[in-house]
Amino acid sequence: MSLLPRATPAAMGVSSRAIDALLDRLEENIEPHSVMIVRHGHVIAEGWWAPYTADRPHLLYSLTKSFTSVAVGLAIADGLLRLDDRIVDVLPGRVPPDVSAQGHRLTVHHLLSMTAGHPQDSLTEAWELEPDDLVKGFLRVPFTTPEGTRHTYDNATTYVLARMVEKVTGRDLPGLLDERLFAPMGIGHAEWDRVASGAAFGFHGLHLTTEAVAAFGELLLRDGVRQGRQLIPADWIELATRRHADTRHGDDWANNPDSLCGYGYQFWMSRHGYRGNGAFGQQCVVAPSQDLVVAVTAAATVEDSMPGALWDCLLPGIGRPDPAGDDQRLADRLKRLSLPPVTGDAGPGRSATAKIDASQDAALPEGTVITVDPMPGGGWRLRLGESVTVEAGHGGWRESAPLGRPVVTTAAWRGDLFVADLYVITTPHRVRLTVDAGTGRASAVWSTVPLTGPILERHLRAPLMTRPDVA
Repeated sequence: MSLLPRATPAAMGVSSRAIDALLDRLEENIEPHSVMIVRHGHVIAEGWWAPYTADRPHLLYSLTKSFTSVAVGLAIADGLLRLDDRIVDVLPGRVPPDVSAQGHRLTVHHLLSMTAGHPQDSLTEAWELEPDDLVKGFLRVPFTTPEGTRHTYDNATTYVLARMVEKVTGRDLPGLLDERLFAPMGIGHAEWDRVASGAAFGFHGLHLTTEAVAAFGELLLRDGVRQGRQLIPADWIELATRRHADTRHGDDWANNPDSLCGYGYQFWMSRHGYRGNGAFGQQCVVAPSQDLVVAVTAAATVEDSMPGALWDCLLPGIGRPDPAGDDQRLADRLKRLSLPPVTGDAGPGRSATAKIDASQDAALPEGTVITVDPMPGGGWRLRLGESVTVEAGHGGWRESAPLGRPVVTTAAWRGDLFVADLYVITTPHRVRLTVDAGTGRASAVWSTVPLTGPILERHLRAPLMTRPDVA
């Protein structure tokens, strides 16, 4: 069932040529996985680069934070939490005995705006200080600036918020959002990655379809009302998407002017509205002045391409619709979007065995035995050590789910070298596997290394459960 109605770009006053230019820009600068453009409440363009598809949820990384913000807003609207509530009062059992005076003063507002006073993201240090309780670890990391005075992007703040919401509501974060947000929106399945204790990260780990992300942006744009029902308090949306802290130049976004527009309550401000933002190009961009929402999933290695591409390519086309023929050409292009399958020969009947030479951040451990065996009717069965077996297609993709989560694989022979791309299809990530039949050596390298660690096996299990090591 569709979450949003459909229309042509021209019907909603948008140039299809401008959308074409946006697609060109995305393909030039990132590895795009999906795009959905919504104007006046109607989807006017949508596409998925094969092997990604409309029905697949996609890992949102830190775009998850904006959903946690909504959970905080619901708890506040219910009278269970206040902006000036302190961590030490809501979670007294998770406060270290030597908590500093500043740690004593930290409130929901400081966490939401990421102005707690840490000099940098505290996640790694907090986990090292308190492996069993990230809340305690967060409060033990030294504060270097007074609370409320300086924004520092700090993943652990959102983890603490999630635990505070759970404490005051008596519900886990996924269950609360399922009941109050996702189910009423018509979103039937929201998957969450979790830390080793079983708690949802809160700052990362939500998987949703592109349309669900777009529908979330549209809900924000409509002041939290869907089909006559108030799902998110309008005053919370206004508050959360307002600038609460200045943002500073950082190594990862110094070239992105939108990253310097300020920070709200787990939302980034931008030159034309606001956005939820996740690593590797996961975006939910809301431009109220244009009645526009854009959702993007991707595997971007350069974080400064969005949302600037929208402003450069799409905004000039607002209010300038093109002829119906251009709309149709755009629709045809959107249906044909694809990432390139591995090129090369089918190598009928050819097998190979090799061992992994592991480099830093390799997807498979050193010495893992790789076997490549042809399958009847074409393609290959790849055995990656003892626990993972996947099927690979030639000239296209084949899907497997060896440990619960799907992986989609394309492969070919190039002389003595067997090459395969393994897409962990509910994430931005893929592995390039190469097997040298002549030398018996193999490698498995991520296109973008997951922030929850490089070992492939972890990412093929659902839900992913790990220590809170996203940085």
